[in-house]
Amino acid sequence: MPPAFGSTRGQWALFIGALLIALSAAGRAFADDYWSFLLAVMVFGLGGPIISAGAPKVVAQLFTGAQRGLAMGIYMTGPAVGGVVSLTLTHSLLLPAFDGSWRRVMALWPLVSCGGALFWLLVATLNRVDKQQQAATEPYVPQLQIMRELAAAPAVRVVLMMSVGVFLFNHSLNNWLPELLRSGGMTTLEAGYWAALPTVIGIAGSLLIPRLATPSRRFHILIVLCLLAATASILLQSADPVPLSAGLLLQGIARSSLTTVLVLSLVELPGIGDRRAGAASGMFFSAAEIGGVLGPISLGLIYDFSGHFHLALASLTVVAVLLALGSASLQKLSTNAA
Repeated sequence: MPPAFGSTRGQWALFIGALLIALSAAGRAFADDYWSFLLAVMVFGLGGPIISAGAPKVVAQLFTGAQRGLAMGIYMTGPAVGGVVSLTLTHSLLLPAFDGSWRRVMALWPLVSCGGALFWLLVATLNRVDKQQQAATEPYVPQLQIMRELAAAPAVRVVLMMSVGVFLFNHSLNNWLPELLRSGGMTTLEAGYWAALPTVIGIAGSLLIPRLATPSRRFHILIVLCLLAATASILLQSADPVPLSAGLLLQGIARSSLTTVLVLSLVELPGIGDRRAGAASGMFFSAAEIGGVLGPISLGLIYDFSGHFHLALASLTVVAVLLALGSASLQKLSTNAA
């Protein structure tokens, strides 16, 4: 029998998170004004972090060493595969199949989310091992105390600040990339296909790079990924197909692995361990979503102000360079704490 997936509470938490994502998709399909659509998006803000924080904890409990990096990479391919499907099939297949109705397309995604939730519940139930005896031997520590202790660690604070920057960079490009490509002269259909390129590349990167990011070379890989992100933001300013393709390629490599390697760095910091991995991951994604919100909004405001994406992409270059400096600082702090 495989190792335990953890407590029943954790099993149901991930299930509820998936159902909230389904509810958000359904709300978007039936929204009839700005506020109902905003409420639907906010519901996703409840379900998404549950998955984002819970899945790394499951991985930390089940795997160690290079296998942990590979398992985290496999988990991260899920959003990448979903991105490929949505970007490539929506305009070419789904919209024509549903008579051009965005509402009917959006009504399809709650069914997909519910299917994923039920699949997880089945797998987790079949593989769950009772861990009550183990839990009874471990002293109880209040969650707020754990969070205070984690926040007091300098290395954890650096990771939390970096998480804001990583999400700011990734969410900005993830949300604005099709429009960025359209502003360069592509049609909507062409922009959808080209915007899927980083996601396809990211699937391979998610499976390979985290596995290579063992503790001895993790921070060096993190620095390289940040510099690749910076280079991508520069190349994406070009309308020429060659540098544009290179920029999309580098963006796919960076965005697929930056979050994964940074979460791995967090859960394996001295003093974290499997028991605090869930709390640490929750803090990570709570902080990161600040960047997830500010990124697309700020990029849109800069675009409205300047009338083009060059200034917005230049600001992302600065963010990526700061992330590289943060990675170097994190390496030093981690070494000193070990």
